[in-house]
Amino acid sequence: MANELRPCPCDIGDRFDYGGRGQEVQVEHIKAYVSKPSTSSDKAVIVIHDIFGWELPNTRYIADMLTANGYTAILPDFFVGQEPWKPSNDWATFYDWVKSRDAGKIDKEVDVVMKYLKEHCGAKNIGVIGFCWGGAAVQHLMLKNPHLKTGVSLYGVIKFFDDKSSLLHPTFFIFAEKDEIVPLEQVTVLEQKLKQNTKVDYEVKIYPGQTHGFVHRKKENINPQDKPYIEEGRRDMINWLNKYM
Repeated sequence: MANELRPCPCDIGDRFDYGGRGQEVQVEHIKAYVSKPSTSSDKAVIVIHDIFGWELPNTRYIADMLTANGYTAILPDFFVGQEPWKPSNDWATFYDWVKSRDAGKIDKEVDVVMKYLKEHCGAKNIGVIGFCWGGAAVQHLMLKNPHLKTGVSLYGVIKFFDDKSSLLHPTFFIFAEKDEIVPLEQVTVLEQKLKQNTKVDYEVKIYPGQTHGFVHRKKENINPQDKPYIEEGRRDMINWLNKYM
């Protein structure tokens, strides 16, 4: 588990050398990366970044992967101009840093982004995926936002579920067996609460031997032992979106 000197052992992992196939746009007060499929689609996915922000090439790579599967993908700056976390930052300051970047207070930005997707991209069905900090944001949205179709939360810190929490939409939870940030004990409690309260479809899946960030941060060709699980996680994510959108 995290300690006082390093309260969030979140590692930027293997940063991809990736430029992206989309473009940066201004959506009212938010900067965003948008990637569109070659043929028109009424399906769109909001991609919510981790603590390293919307410009991380790894997350843009995932957005483009969604586009290759027929979705318009938008990756907004949910920190709204605030600096993302940097690996060189002092981890002792992490709690103070994250206080001004609350994953449960992105509703205004989500409404703006959904309006943009409907008016400028022809979106009629909108889902959401998110990683780490963004995974927690997905959990919040699946509990609160009535207008989304589905969500995939990838190793999101479990913080928005109480004893009466009930998901509004089908939600897929991806966790890593050896995640120091989201230990399996917390995942077990989450599963119990979901079983008691949730009426919609959901799935909680734990990937053996994996660590926090495995789906979008590891570079397959230098982590050969992890490659099958990275590919499985990405495939599961796409299949879930396809099923419910």
